[in-house]
Amino acid sequence: MNWKFSGDRPVYQQIMAAIRGAVLKGELKPGQKVPSVRDLAAAAQVNPNTMQRALTELEREGLLVGGGTSGRTVTTNEEILRAMKDRILDELARECAEKFMVFGITPTQAAELLLRLDGVKED
Repeated sequence: MNWKFSGDRPVYQQIMAAIRGAVLKGELKPGQKVPSVRDLAAAAQVNPNTMQRALTELEREGLLVGGGTSGRTVTTNEEILRAMKDRILDELARECAEKFMVFGITPTQAAELLLRLDGVKED
C-alpha cells in the first residue's frame, strides 16, 4: 500500500483512501484478512490509534468486516464494493473536471484530451 501522507486532510482519511485503493487495485481481495492494526500502523509509520480510527470508519462504511479476535476482512458484498468503486471514480472525475475548468476546458474537451492518452505508452 502507498503510505504517503500530505497535510491537506487528516491522516486517518488518507489511510482510508489508501485501503480503498488497495481494494480497488486488488491488493486486498474480497474476503481477505486485513493485517493487524499494529502491523499496519508500523508499516504506515502512524500511531496505532490513528490506524484504528481509519479501520473502524471503513467498517462503518461496510468495506471491512470485523471478526472480533480473528481480525478484519475485506467485505465480499459485491454491492458495497461496486458502490465504493462508483463513488471513488465519480469523485475523481469531478476533481479532474474542476481542474480542467480552471483553464477553461470543458468536460467534453477534457474527455477528448484523456482519450488521446489512451494510446500513449508510459516509459
